[in-house]
Amino acid sequence: MRRTRQFLLLCGASLLSLLGKTQTTFPVNDVADPKYTHYAFTGATIVKDANTTITNATLIIKDGKIVAVGQGLKVPDGAIEISAKGKYIYPSFIDIYSDYGTPPVQARQGGFDFFARGQITTNTKGAYGWNQAVRPEVDAYKIFAADEAKAKTLRDLGFGTVLTHVKDGIARGTGTVVTLADEKENLAMLKQRASANYSFNKGSSTQSYPGSMMGMIALLRQSYLDAQWYKSGGASKEGVNLSLEAWNNNQNLPQIFDAGDKWNDLRADRIGDEAGVQYIIKGGGNEYQRMDDMKATKATFILPLNYPQAQDVEDPADARFVSLTDLKNWELAPTNPAAFEKAGIPFCLTTSDLRDSKTFLTAVRTAINYGLSEKAAMIALTKTPAEVLGISNMVGSLEAGKLANFLITSGPIFGERTTIYQNWIQGIKHNVKDEVYNEMRGKYNLVLTTPSGTANYLLDFKTPTQATTLLGKDTVTSRFYYDGRNVRINVAPERRGDANLRLTGTVNGNEWTGYGEDSAGNRFTWSARYSATQDSIRERRDSARKRPMVLGKVTYPFLPYGWEEGQMPKQETILIKNGTVWTSEDAGILQNTDVLLKNGKIAAIGKNLSAEGARVIDATGKFVTPGIIDEHSHIAAASINEGGQSVTSEVRIADNLNPDDINIYRQLSGGVTTSHILHGSANTIGGQTQLIKLRWGADDEGLKFKGADGFIKFALGENVKRSPTQAGQNNRFPDTRMGVEQVLEDAFTRAKDYEREWKTYNNSGKKSPAPRRDLELDALAEILNNKRFITCHSYLQSEINMAMHIADKMGYHYNTFTHILEGYKVADKMKAHGANASTFSDWWNYKMEVVDAIPYNAYLMQKAGLNVAINSDDAEMARRLNQEAAKSVKYGGMTEIDALKMVTINPAKMLHVDKQVGSIKVGKDADVVVWSDHPLSIYAKSLYTIVDGTIYFDREKDAQMEKQIAAERMRIVKKMNGEKQRGMPVQSVQPSYQVIQTCGEDHHAFGILAVEDGN
Repeated sequence: MRRTRQFLLLCGASLLSLLGKTQTTFPVNDVADPKYTHYAFTGATIVKDANTTITNATLIIKDGKIVAVGQGLKVPDGAIEISAKGKYIYPSFIDIYSDYGTPPVQARQGGFDFFARGQITTNTKGAYGWNQAVRPEVDAYKIFAADEAKAKTLRDLGFGTVLTHVKDGIARGTGTVVTLADEKENLAMLKQRASANYSFNKGSSTQSYPGSMMGMIALLRQSYLDAQWYKSGGASKEGVNLSLEAWNNNQNLPQIFDAGDKWNDLRADRIGDEAGVQYIIKGGGNEYQRMDDMKATKATFILPLNYPQAQDVEDPADARFVSLTDLKNWELAPTNPAAFEKAGIPFCLTTSDLRDSKTFLTAVRTAINYGLSEKAAMIALTKTPAEVLGISNMVGSLEAGKLANFLITSGPIFGERTTIYQNWIQGIKHNVKDEVYNEMRGKYNLVLTTPSGTANYLLDFKTPTQATTLLGKDTVTSRFYYDGRNVRINVAPERRGDANLRLTGTVNGNEWTGYGEDSAGNRFTWSARYSATQDSIRERRDSARKRPMVLGKVTYPFLPYGWEEGQMPKQETILIKNGTVWTSEDAGILQNTDVLLKNGKIAAIGKNLSAEGARVIDATGKFVTPGIIDEHSHIAAASINEGGQSVTSEVRIADNLNPDDINIYRQLSGGVTTSHILHGSANTIGGQTQLIKLRWGADDEGLKFKGADGFIKFALGENVKRSPTQAGQNNRFPDTRMGVEQVLEDAFTRAKDYEREWKTYNNSGKKSPAPRRDLELDALAEILNNKRFITCHSYLQSEINMAMHIADKMGYHYNTFTHILEGYKVADKMKAHGANASTFSDWWNYKMEVVDAIPYNAYLMQKAGLNVAINSDDAEMARRLNQEAAKSVKYGGMTEIDALKMVTINPAKMLHVDKQVGSIKVGKDADVVVWSDHPLSIYAKSLYTIVDGTIYFDREKDAQMEKQIAAERMRIVKKMNGEKQRGMPVQSVQPSYQVIQTCGEDHHAFGILAVEDGN
């Protein structure tokens, strides 16, 4: 009677529990079949986390949660016991960067077109922000839809949880954490709002702004300011802005930025630093090339494993189109995760960006082969993503109270022969290769007991569908089937079809037994037993196989002629002896003179100088000049034009410098030491410029000319009003030269109103809500206050006059007119205005605006009293600016000294850095060139180009490096060819093309040129 009551009580409790769990808001259109799980997995090797492994352990789960993990645990009453002896149990992986279950993004067609008809305003309907690439209001949890097919692909790789978001736009809204269980969305979702996501990709937006990297950065910077202003009272002026409200609401979430490249990683980090945000940065796989910079971000990274594929470089004619940079990246990209581990930078791994997500585990094993530890790989797939997302109380390790998300494998998870049998998610089993759960791969002694006697064979069990039998020296392949319990073998061990044997049997631990028939129908028995111990078999699959390899070195920059670690040129004390020194000062040309460079400065100029410990350069018969300064350049920048609007003064070239530009080194070979990197001429008021020194190997911050005045690019003429645009296609104001004038007047009128608004606010004691800070108007206000200076793209005298007139009217000043090919017509007016002139030596007749250009222009402007420079506006021309300057000696009879000044002290004066550079004078920066010949000669070669007392170009060293580069190319090409010979997949040659904008903007010639390895 007592037992009956206990049974009834137990049934009642179970019924109440069942009823409680089935009362949901979701109706069931079928017979209710709730899944309740209570299991005990015994005898396993359980990896609780990357630091804790328990052998012969038990994992107990119930109703989707882990109850207990450990040794000697009692199997609870009612639990189903599953033997996991010989198996491994791991926590399921977490992918922190996914778009699983979200709608596909309709990507924009084509790239930026200088003269294309643009979408000026947003197409988004409702009370949202002005730019449709900024979409913080999008919440992935509201549109997430479970996708069993895609979930299975990820489950088969070992993943149990993902953070998913809509990969669309620059600000992408929030991500949601979901499991990959085959469940309804409400049961799979673990955390609704789990992240705020950003990128440098406009996604589906067809709005013309932003159209450049620097434009995207400016938009993000402005969005942070706008959101803060809106939160601090701007809503009373703005009205409802759902985008800014969402932006503010998302700031307490983990902030994830898809940067996708080592330099973009740094750009993103600086945006975050300015806004007081620490991003989690998704890299691009090339971060190993700048690990010190990555470390300095203090960010956690998300690393894709999309290694470059080998190319078919067997044909030398094809191989020459593949740059050394691409060859080296193919070889070294798999070292990226190991570089992060070595640097102590926390990181996660993601399936994102893989050509085929099914190769993920292979890619992880490759990373391990290239130096990543298995422990670090495990942490990157479990602990780190869980901690980053604030879900480590639910997933990421196997501990009581957490979700029952775990893998059952045949061995250590990263072993090359390891099989994932099952992926349990929220306590529900999902088969991966469950049919081989009891897999016993290895070598067996196979014994056939036939009427004619006993025959012995060695069976090598490799896969569930293939085995090999060996008899003496003969090796034959059998047809083989194994499902974990039953086995079938069909083989002709004597290699004769009439001697075929058919075996069938069952597996019992280490022994297989059964019966068979030969081709004559004779029956016999057979058995098989391991010939190798379990431990020796397991030993083969304990870890990912590491192969010895020879790898090239990372160079800075990661280009030909880059410096290896420890070989970066250093500032030296340098004594240049007995040269002909062109000072670009009143001293003129000094014969047989020494120049001493010390601590990055010119320390002394004279005869018979000495300096203890100095590096001596014998300049006898040679010429010494100041470093050449290019006033108008477009090298070393990721983007040049932000053409989405007529006024883009908020964008900054400084935000997108590219130190990996071979033109830096090429121009050093031509004696250039300082370059003024300009925004293009796509709009009336373009972006802020950046003055750099050509410090080859430095990062983007290291290139910048510290302390230099800020400049900005303006433009006039055909480009601004889009003259080449087809009729009716230009929908961006202005359309005429008159419109250009109105853009200028309107912009500075707004800037003055802006200044007054801030002045009123500051004078009021800051009692009222602050005005909205506008980065566009900030830059224009700097111009009005002589804190930022204009260099203006210009051609026609009428427009030059107009520009000066409107400047006088609005109270600003043109520092420099660049191009200025009709400057000879208005030189007197330019002098009265106080403008400089930076021009071409002899370019003309390449478009309608320049039909009146003449090669005497530079000389005539100089004769009128203007400060004149010769610039390049072209990466190739900059390598011979000394020769370009020399042309004015022919055209007009300019003196040689004055000609050289047009590429040394004159541009230094224009750029307000003549106290630092531009001439050889004691106390100035040690920017010096030693030439082989007369510096204006076509035969002159730069033997040494010195920046800040550091030799960045040495012609003898260059010749040595050229040989090293050729040898390195051949080594990697041979290695890549080896991939093809071994039958590995290779792709056809992918030429290393670099899209460049010829001459910046002026000839409308957008070329695609192969990156050369030479200088």
